[in-house]
Amino acid sequence: MFDIERWQEIFETLRKNKLRTFLTGLSVASGIFILVILLGFSKGIENGVRSEFEQDATNRISVWTGVTSKGYKGLNPGRRIQLKNSSFEAVEQKYDHQLEYRTRDYMIWGGSVNYKNETGNYRIRGTLPDNQFIENADIGTGRFINESDLANHKKVAVIGNKMKKDLFKDEDAIDKNIQIFGINFKVVGVFFDPGGDREESQVYIPVSTAQQIFNAGDNIRNMAFTVKMADNFDEAVAQSYAIAEGIESQIKEIHTISPEDQSAVRVNNTLEEAKKIFSLIATIQGVFWFVGIGTIIAGIVGVGNIMLIIVKERTKEIGIRKALGALPMSIVSMILQEAVFVTMFSGLFGLIFGLGLLEVVGPQIDSDFIKYPQVDFNIALTTVFLLVIAGAVAGFIPAYRAAKIKPIVALRDE
Repeated sequence: MFDIERWQEIFETLRKNKLRTFLTGLSVASGIFILVILLGFSKGIENGVRSEFEQDATNRISVWTGVTSKGYKGLNPGRRIQLKNSSFEAVEQKYDHQLEYRTRDYMIWGGSVNYKNETGNYRIRGTLPDNQFIENADIGTGRFINESDLANHKKVAVIGNKMKKDLFKDEDAIDKNIQIFGINFKVVGVFFDPGGDREESQVYIPVSTAQQIFNAGDNIRNMAFTVKMADNFDEAVAQSYAIAEGIESQIKEIHTISPEDQSAVRVNNTLEEAKKIFSLIATIQGVFWFVGIGTIIAGIVGVGNIMLIIVKERTKEIGIRKALGALPMSIVSMILQEAVFVTMFSGLFGLIFGLGLLEVVGPQIDSDFIKYPQVDFNIALTTVFLLVIAGAVAGFIPAYRAAKIKPIVALRDE
């Protein structure tokens, strides 16, 4: 039941102690404000890291080779290892049921591409149809490379949006011919990539065609796979790690490489890297929560101390109330209500100010690893709920002490 006299009494008490009330409220508001900002930026870090991983499939295993650093089975160190189609096919066959997508690439890092009078140097990648999903490439117009293109060594090309803008401007690129090192390729698709201009400044062609026109035989530069995800993330990481180790061992066996050689075969497992990064983010979030909650607790302790002082100052008044028949519960309710009000009002002010600042400043932050700092609405509601509990806890000890005051003792208090 709403008691207007009780509220009038609370506001009168607060008015009598304006500076004390302001400083107490400021400590609580500051704690909530700091917590909101820290949580907002921890979410921004998470968003930034996730966007970096979204540039390629998160469950990706990439394989490339280098130069041997150890002698093995009579072979000298310093051999450059060359992956072949057969290397890819052996891995694909062994892990077929555990793989989701798979591709092999033959790349030219800087190739001359021109259309009419426009010319540029772009990365040229011979690849397989599955590469669209491994690279998270989104087809804007047209299509990606298909099996028919591979089987028939077709001279077709899928170009990045940045490349399309450079060469075609506002002209439609589909079914137009571009020249790659002077050889005509028909554009069958234009793709977008989360990696931005860097990833969109390349052209995909069938790997069989690339090997043919660049006289590569059956050589490939690298291979990439995505593993089928288990329902449990930890299980998926363990499975991905086991497959990555198995692929590394298999490639070393095929190419007669020492098992201890760390430079001849490189296998990158993005799922394992993702787990490390997200574990780090969870740790950062935990530290931010610890700092924020610690700051709030400091403010709440301040509220409790102030309420103890208020109870001390109002000892005689409380004694008179009890002498006139006030029940202990009404005394407790009076002190608790005042503590919860100060805590709630101050906390909500800090919460709103923090959310408002994130709303204004967040969109202005342009960083690869901090994107859209924000606080989830459910977390904001949880914070408000915690404030109610904190206010009640802060006021309970002073309220309990007030309820225990004996009228005769209180009336003698000076």
